[in-house]
Amino acid sequence: MTKPSPNLLACAALALALLPGCVGYRLGSMLPPEIKTVHVPTFINQTAEPQLELDTTRFALQEFQKDGSLKFAPADAADAILQVRLTDYKLTPLQYDTDRPTAALEYRITLYASIVLTRKRDGKVLAENPRCYGEGTFTVVGDLSSSKRIGLPKAAKDLAHDIVQKVTEVW
Repeated sequence: MTKPSPNLLACAALALALLPGCVGYRLGSMLPPEIKTVHVPTFINQTAEPQLELDTTRFALQEFQKDGSLKFAPADAADAILQVRLTDYKLTPLQYDTDRPTAALEYRITLYASIVLTRKRDGKVLAENPRCYGEGTFTVVGDLSSSKRIGLPKAAKDLAHDIVQKVTEVW
């Protein structure tokens, strides 16, 4: 019988050392295996910012498609229903004009939402988080209302990413 080479022994030792770190790791969704489809109705806007629910819902649907863990289905055929409530919209000045100290040049939009993912067949809550958020910054060009349209998609995309992560990576 021949002796194993030192390189082979070193590789085997390294593999054994790394193996415990992989225990419990799973690719894809951490949801129960029977949850394959989701229905995502238009988000409920509880903020004072009008029509916020349109962009945020659209970006969340795109993020779910990109993630690929869940497929969309109509409410009557879905395994789960995701309810999202937009709970807060904050506009925070970040940088001011040195010549006009009350005029902000850059802002941050922060969006907050609460989520509840419910299994349709028995109403069991599978994922719940009262504080998802997303943010985006923008520079004021012209008037503030027009400039906010630059920052809103960034914040909505960031919120969508947080929502999808919190739905699919349930621990």
